[in-house]
Amino acid sequence: MTSTLPVVAGADTHSQTHHVAVLDAATGALLADCQFPATLAGYRAILAFVATLGRLTRFGVEGTNSYGAGLTRHLSEAGIEVREVIRPNRAARRLRGKSDPLDAITAARVALADDHLPTPKSSDGPVESIRVLAMVRDSAVKARANVLRQIAMILVSAPATQRESLQGLRETALLRTLRRSRPGDPLTGVEPATATALRHLARRHDHLTEEIDDTTEQLRALVEHVNPGLRAAPGVGVVTAAQLLITAGDNPQRITSKAAFAAISGVSPIPASSGKTNRHRLNRGGDRRANNAIHTIALVRMTMDPRTKAYITKKVAQGKTKREAIRCLKRHIANEVFTLLTNPPTVPDITDLRPTRQARGLSLQTVADHFGVWPMHISSIERGKRRDDDLAHRYRQWLTAA
Repeated sequence: MTSTLPVVAGADTHSQTHHVAVLDAATGALLADCQFPATLAGYRAILAFVATLGRLTRFGVEGTNSYGAGLTRHLSEAGIEVREVIRPNRAARRLRGKSDPLDAITAARVALADDHLPTPKSSDGPVESIRVLAMVRDSAVKARANVLRQIAMILVSAPATQRESLQGLRETALLRTLRRSRPGDPLTGVEPATATALRHLARRHDHLTEEIDDTTEQLRALVEHVNPGLRAAPGVGVVTAAQLLITAGDNPQRITSKAAFAAISGVSPIPASSGKTNRHRLNRGGDRRANNAIHTIALVRMTMDPRTKAYITKKVAQGKTKREAIRCLKRHIANEVFTLLTNPPTVPDITDLRPTRQARGLSLQTVADHFGVWPMHISSIERGKRRDDDLAHRYRQWLTAA
């Protein structure tokens, strides 16, 4: 028989099992707890178990984006309010002990007591596809960098004739030479064995580069499909846009304000005042990958955007250090990114520019000379690599009127 008593549940999640505790929402008293398998049948059993105890009002889950991801998706699909419960720190656990039932009860109590717990990512849309592809690309980038370090280490202790013939080559020429080398039998000595090892590493570097390029193009297509406005923003590349989308998740509406997104990205200033000192310090919390993406955008804009250069100059003139000025800039960028994530703008279509120019027999140089820019600038606009709505509009008018 189903009870109408309002209840709150909490789950301690693991790879094979989930432990669930149910509390009375009015008194906080423990009603029951039980362990279930981390399978679809187990998720259904969890809902049936809770339904026998009362009407579920909220479910607190630990690890909503790891071991609890499947349970979180199942609960969300059932229309249940799910909140992410942060695991207690070690000091708190030492005071009360550690077990699956205790952790599940703690999760339920936190969900009952705190109305401001974060809403978990839904992880059921294209942003989840971006996340898994970005993870593959990141691992390939790290592996490729490790290959270069291994080549350098081998060359340090390589036989003198090999080392001297290769040490003057730049990276591209070195890798090409090693890929094309024809080492002898490794059984005949150290020199042919070293040459064989170097060729294997150079070919591995080539394979990894191909994998990185492929995943980057796949990420580009996904990012431009999910949020073309973010990708078109000044200084935002494929990798940085992908990371910002991953941080926001498939349900960016869960981030309720610009201040909340700044905190998630680790760019919100932390008060560090004492006595007569009134200052703020760097926020070392939040998603450090998102923080790195925003920092990269800031550096790119400081290089190519006149308004950003003027902003940094103004902040330095006001007495801030360059590092402090960059932190202020990052907060402004975070505010802009929040708007792009939660209210994506419509990006003007530019696919007609190149066919129209080619149909009129005009070269990139001719167009560039007319507008007083470099040919690469026009090419980037035509290919969607750079967004300049004003120039694109004038370019289209000129093409149709010429």
